[in-house]
Amino acid sequence: MRNKLVVVTGGAGFIGSHIAWELSKDNEVIVIDNLHTGKRENVPPAAKFVRADIRDYESIAELISHADYVFHEAAQVSVVESVRDPIFTEEVNVIGTLNILRALMEGHGKLIFASSAAVYGNNPNLPLKETETPRPLSPYGVTKLTAEQYLRVFNELYGIPAVSLRYFNVFGPRQSANQYAGVISIFINRALKNEPLVIFGDGKQTRDFIYVKDVVRANILVAESRKANGRVFNVATGRQTTILELAMKIIEITNATSSILFDKPRPGDIRHSQADISEIRKLGFEPEWTLEDGLKKTVEWYQAQGLK
Repeated sequence: MRNKLVVVTGGAGFIGSHIAWELSKDNEVIVIDNLHTGKRENVPPAAKFVRADIRDYESIAELISHADYVFHEAAQVSVVESVRDPIFTEEVNVIGTLNILRALMEGHGKLIFASSAAVYGNNPNLPLKETETPRPLSPYGVTKLTAEQYLRVFNELYGIPAVSLRYFNVFGPRQSANQYAGVISIFINRALKNEPLVIFGDGKQTRDFIYVKDVVRANILVAESRKANGRVFNVATGRQTTILELAMKIIEITNATSSILFDKPRPGDIRHSQADISEIRKLGFEPEWTLEDGLKKTVEWYQAQGLK
């Protein structure tokens, strides 16, 4: 992708900033973010930054309507927050997405939407195919599924090229280490302080972890593929890792003296997760980063932030 006008919503956040950095090398990139959770320093110097809220149509409509591509990463992403405040989550994740679709009706651009494996719920039919019946367990999952359906309808009714990507467990530099973040960022943060790594449950639960740079590649791939229009794709590695294996690997990479503590399982936690990525593979996607290599890069970033 070269010489395009690209808008990245949530481009000051974790995944959005990685997309913005990659695309700003050869394109004009505009980052839209209200800095609710994003950080201004995550935005690449070559990108134009616009502080705006996707819930406010007038503040984003003109920018969206002129874009060649819109990578929609802005969202309320905390499952816990969605349970506590489902209305706010609906406003950001559904109304915000509708505002972007509405603006694209006035333009010519393509929308690449960050959905989530949360739409599947606790489905035992592993590895999960995109054709599985969604059964989200949280308001967050419901809003992502609702937004997917709006993309499909706007594609079919109005011809807006749109693609939904169901991210599994994404990790990498710039991911928050707060209590609502991914387990990898929490484990690394604690390991660098030689604090215990707490596993909820027996540690045998599994996740499908994917490094953020592979997620960026998936976004660009479907953006450039007409065959992807109107469709939904899993974005993952197709491999399972137990949480106990993950904890031990992080302790090894960080040379930590951390112990591993086990606590009671958390209500609503999914036992196993694994994606079938055969559909996005047909477009040419193949994960390039191993879990270990991705962890090493992520640890290096945390160490550079002084989180020791």
